[in-house]
Amino acid sequence: MKIEIGSYEAKTKLSELLRQVKTGESFTITNRGEVIADLVSSAGVRAKDKVAAIERLKAFMLVDPVRGANIKKLTEEGRA
Repeated sequence: MKIEIGSYEAKTKLSELLRQVKTGESFTITNRGEVIADLVSSAGVRAKDKVAAIERLKAFMLVDPVRGANIKKLTEEGRA
């Protein structure tokens, strides 16, 4: 969800806004009520987050693998 914020406030709180954007928040910057820009995380950052998530999942599966489950059957049930 985007939060509207005035340009003056965005300028004075830029560091804090950038920290929040890094955690997934997004902002719409306005000037006298007119929408001017969106402050969102870059696509490169999101791609790195996806890669990191995949690596964490792989590491988790090595430590605590799922045993006794028929993955193909579970997948087919989800598609029905």
